[in-house]
Amino acid sequence: MALQALRSKFPATLTQLVRSLSGGPTIKCGVSEMPVVGLGTWQSKPGVVGAAVEKALSSGYKHIDCAHVYQNEAEIGESFSKMFGEGGIKREDIFITSKLWNTFHRADEVEAACNTTLKNLQLDYLDLYLIHWPIATEPGKGTLFPVDDNNLAILDSKAPAFAETWGALEKLVEAGKCKNIGLSNFNIAQIEEVLSFAKIKPANLQVESHPHLPNLELLEFCKKHEISFVAYSPLGKFKTA
Repeated sequence: MALQALRSKFPATLTQLVRSLSGGPTIKCGVSEMPVVGLGTWQSKPGVVGAAVEKALSSGYKHIDCAHVYQNEAEIGESFSKMFGEGGIKREDIFITSKLWNTFHRADEVEAACNTTLKNLQLDYLDLYLIHWPIATEPGKGTLFPVDDNNLAILDSKAPAFAETWGALEKLVEAGKCKNIGLSNFNIAQIEEVLSFAKIKPANLQVESHPHLPNLELLEFCKKHEISFVAYSPLGKFKTA
């Protein structure tokens, strides 16, 4: 009886849960408010990801997380165009994140990479643009994952410093292409380095965080420096045989 009463207090479906949260809890993210529940699009397959985004938006999701390296932003863009048009959803009500990939860390590569993402997503601006990983790999190899004959990643021969990449991201904010910029998969020492020269402070850190890898030290660091914290894989990572 007590269990039945407890159950009655919670949404019966994920859709009901999301709708109960829509327009509700947000966290401060730079100059914006970020909805606390978001749909990730990593490993979403072609022909499936678009429908998933449309279902999420129609169910009340207001936060969609994307990345160039997921190689599905063009399909997501078609869904955005549909939902922001005939779907009756306002673009300004949805928080959209994307990420700068490792092969585009050089200053002269950053804006073009962002422009590609904006074109694929059919957007005029991003709410948040993150440096995906704190590592730069060699551009111009015709692949997002350049490797040598030993199958080891080829690091960028020019080794662009974080300051170079971050400065280029700051220019995207000034140009109105991104409302906020941030970091992904950075550790405390790396974040401190960015903070030491940033004119625009990182608005967000996105890292893996779940019961088996809570990353509490990073969370406390972000709280101290007023950097919003987003957990990916919050339920852990699952693999099937």
